Amino acid sequence: MLSVIATGGKQYLVKTGDVLKIEKLPTEQGKPIVFDKVLLTANDDGSNVAVGTPYLDGVTVKAEVLKQGKARTVRVEKFKRKVRYHKVHGARQRFTEVKIR
Repeated sequence: MLSVIATGGKQYLVKTGDVLKIEKLPTEQGKPIVFDKVLLTANDDGSNVAVGTPYLDGVTVKAEVLKQGKARTVRVEKFKRKVRYHKVHGARQRFTEVKIR
């Protein structure tokens, strides 16, 4: 079963058993989580497609939280030539790793 869910301002195409990293959610490791913003569902072969406007009523996708963590450091560099301006800043995005049930 394929589904398109919306979380963290993004849309993800998921199926049973998928592991994905999404924007950090306020939940603990090992706890179940339910995504109720489902935009589309279909069978694996592409038949029986249901499209929401914008979301499907009464359809949910269940997942389990595997891990809370931080992504790799992203370096942001500002540089202006001839004026000796150089600034480097690093940031690490927090994420939640979930497994679709």
